[in-house]
Amino acid sequence: MKIHEYQAKELLKSYGVAVPRGVVARTPDEAYRAAQELATVPVVVKAQIHAGGRGKAGGVKLAQSPDEAREIAARMLGSKLVTHQTGPEGREVRTLLIEEGLPIDQEFYLGIVLDRATGRPVFMASAAGGMEIEEVAARSPEKILKEAVDPAVGFRPFQARKLAFGLGLPNDLVNQAVKFMLALYNAYEQMDASLVEINPFLLTKDKRLIALDAKINFDDNALFRHPDYAELRDLNEEEPLEIEASKYDLNYIKLDGDIACMVNGAGLAMATMDIIKLAGGEPANFLDVGGGASQERVEAAFKILLADENVRAVLINIFGGIVRCDMVARGVVEAARKTGVKVPVVVRLQGTNVEEGQRVLRESGLNFTVADGMKDAAEKVVALARGSSNWKRD
Repeated sequence: MKIHEYQAKELLKSYGVAVPRGVVARTPDEAYRAAQELATVPVVVKAQIHAGGRGKAGGVKLAQSPDEAREIAARMLGSKLVTHQTGPEGREVRTLLIEEGLPIDQEFYLGIVLDRATGRPVFMASAAGGMEIEEVAARSPEKILKEAVDPAVGFRPFQARKLAFGLGLPNDLVNQAVKFMLALYNAYEQMDASLVEINPFLLTKDKRLIALDAKINFDDNALFRHPDYAELRDLNEEEPLEIEASKYDLNYIKLDGDIACMVNGAGLAMATMDIIKLAGGEPANFLDVGGGASQERVEAAFKILLADENVRAVLINIFGGIVRCDMVARGVVEAARKTGVKVPVVVRLQGTNVEEGQRVLRESGLNFTVADGMKDAAEKVVALARGSSNWKRD
């Protein structure tokens, strides 16, 4: 789960991480009052959306007075901010963070993420702060310092000192940097975060180290331990179909293609998307109905797939282990009848009760295309999607 910058900073502040003074504003008048309260020249007006690249897109502006802060807020609120992470449709700005202006000396980068290859958190630091860390990793990977963390002992002070010296911080600031990094790792661990990122990690001209920007993603599998985090979720920032899928515990991610996929098992779902690409198609989504899906859950999944206006064909790829093929078939048939499906549907079933599942499809009276294997299924669904490329929904 993602949260906004202002929410991330409030949480980090509670763990002793230094952040700028800031006030949330949702109207131009609130921005005016926030600038008055902060009483610095300038103040920074920052759009709050779940995407990076806000500065380049015009989502971060300096205001020299409360009146200018109000003017900037009036233009920014309700506008669509388009960044490299939002896609061409952009994101509507509904909330602003008004922050004190700080005298910038140097900008660094700090980040903590789980390294899945080693199963350990990695604390990263770079002197190339204030820019996309992905660009730094691609062009100059040697500029990113890394310290692997043993979960049994946690992030140690000597590792923080190593990173601080690696950033080239003056000796008199090393202890301040160590304190900051230890507090940041403690927050990462206690919050069950999957990512904590400070970019830029700021050194001010008056020798303070501050989190000028902050990003936190939570591990969805650990949210049950933090029921209070539920109120931090902003549904306006999420894809409506993904929200609907979460109500049924479906693992759904919308993509830009036109071939919808419904699969049981994350590995099989990834393989299905790959083979669609190999056959010349573009998957419209990732959808894993899970190993113990019910007929009702399959029906809900099918409706979610068809709600995507870009979908031109559907591929259902089920390996029946815990999930029985006949149960999936009944769920698909029921959903197809209720939704009045008008796009081609290719079904590939293997495993438990496959014969019964195929019988249910044959006797449904609906126009399903049955495939013999994954390659056959991918080729058929791509051909059908191309054949319906000029088709339009009512």
